[in-house]
Amino acid sequence: MKLNRYIFSFLAAAFIFPSCGNKQNQKPQGPPPATPVTVAEVISTNAVYYDNYPGTVTALDQINITSQVSGYITDINFSDGQNVKKGQLLYKIDNQVYKANYEQAIANLQVQEANLVKAQKDAARYNELEKHDAIAKQQVDYANATLAATQKQVSAAKANVSSLQANVQFSNIYAPFSGTIGISQVKKGTAVVAGQTVLNTISTNSPIAVDFTVDQKNIYRFTELEQNKDNVQDSTFTIAFGTEVYPYPGKIDFIDRAVDPQTGTIKVRLIFPNDKNMLKPGMNTTVRVKNTATKNATIIPHMAVTEQLGEFSVYILGDSSKVHQQQVKLGANVGDSVIVKEGLKPGQKIVVQGVQNLHEGSVITTGK
Repeated sequence: MKLNRYIFSFLAAAFIFPSCGNKQNQKPQGPPPATPVTVAEVISTNAVYYDNYPGTVTALDQINITSQVSGYITDINFSDGQNVKKGQLLYKIDNQVYKANYEQAIANLQVQEANLVKAQKDAARYNELEKHDAIAKQQVDYANATLAATQKQVSAAKANVSSLQANVQFSNIYAPFSGTIGISQVKKGTAVVAGQTVLNTISTNSPIAVDFTVDQKNIYRFTELEQNKDNVQDSTFTIAFGTEVYPYPGKIDFIDRAVDPQTGTIKVRLIFPNDKNMLKPGMNTTVRVKNTATKNATIIPHMAVTEQLGEFSVYILGDSSKVHQQQVKLGANVGDSVIVKEGLKPGQKIVVQGVQNLHEGSVITTGK
């Protein structure tokens, strides 16, 4: 029993003494090291930025070319994608049948005109005889009726000639205006149906339009811009394709007559010069509208902003080099910066680099 007590005492001492030694070696822990960051001062300035809208490039004039007569294509007088002039011959349709019908109509008109001459002479002679009671009244009436019927037949024959002559003319298809013609949808020998078969599409090049929609609350602003004749010189309206900005500014052509009641938006059309054919109908673009209405705006670098669950905040430098997380309400982007609508005041200092290493109450150092 004594031996067991000695062993227990030895083991207890082994646990106690090291514990005491650790307590003596422990040093008191100080505050965590300061986080190195970069700070900047919140400024107030007159902000110039662009409101962006999705837009579509549209030709001012564009039509699908169809035939007014049916038949087979016999000739194509242009190259795909060519610039054509107004009145230039584009397609020919086989017109042999139309010519034959036209010539037959002319012959029929000549017959009716001969009948008219005879009817006129008969009516004149019978009416003269009637004055001397040398002919029956009934025969005179027949002559006058024949003359009236023959006159109507001549009118109908002339109308038929005009109709068939138009068919002959319609067998040749001309450019309705100057512009660029697309890829032909038919080849030589293709049978086309009047009013149904689309032969090609032609559109104007310069100027060219860009259509986009704006919210109805912006109608007053865009009406003022429409009336401002200097908005071309100061590049109020530009368009961009990704990071590339089209080098020529545009101007408002018109604002649509009415607001779409389903979307609450209204269409605006801009026109741009396009002498180099850089713009093509159907292209999607971004309309950039210069906005200079924001004066004395509070602006901060965009990298200073953190986002969590749709809320935005920045770290403000406070006393004792500690930071405080402040929620902010953001406005439009201005280059690498952003407008702050609520939450900051000019002159405050905020963290712009190193925000990912911070939390509420973090101590920072700016390296100065």
